[in-house]
Amino acid sequence: MRFRLTPRETSFYDMFAASADNIVTGSKLLMELLGADASARAEIAERMRAAEHAGDDATHAIFHQLNSSFITPFDREDIYSLASSLDDIMDFMEEAVDLVVLYNIEELPKGVEQQIEVLARAAELTAEAMPHLRTMENLTEYWIEVNRLENQADQIHRKLLAHLFNGKYDAIEVLKLKQIVDVLEEAADAFEHVANTVETIAVKES
Repeated sequence: MRFRLTPRETSFYDMFAASADNIVTGSKLLMELLGADASARAEIAERMRAAEHAGDDATHAIFHQLNSSFITPFDREDIYSLASSLDDIMDFMEEAVDLVVLYNIEELPKGVEQQIEVLARAAELTAEAMPHLRTMENLTEYWIEVNRLENQADQIHRKLLAHLFNGKYDAIEVLKLKQIVDVLEEAADAFEHVANTVETIAVKES
């Protein structure tokens, strides 16, 4: 493990933690969406949009710090990749909520709640993992579990697609719902990208 004394390096850890905490906020808003009626969804979408903007601000702060730092806690490309992947998660979650509102979806298909539960668990694990970047300790279980969750998300996604194409829905509704479940799947993929980046960093720093 490298021994570091540079004070300004610590700001990266705090910013990554803040970005991950904001993702937890986004996942909770997704959970709220499940139990909300159509009239309440617009307000949830507004809060999700605000969370997504906060995520953008956190990402830009990391990039600004990266561009102005002579010494960084780990490789610059890994800092950029980690920040970008965290930002992608928020973008996908916000897009899913926005689509539900824009398409006036009355009822989400059975299985979407499972997708969102997986994302909520991945968000919690990611937020718990970010502070461990300071020491690079106790991270193995994190990336193993997030990869397992992504595999679970893949299975749920396939079942949802099979359900959507079983003839119950008309063609336009299928297109709308498929776009939503596809975006949620992309969010699960983005969580895996974060975990893979953390693993790459940990291997380099070991």
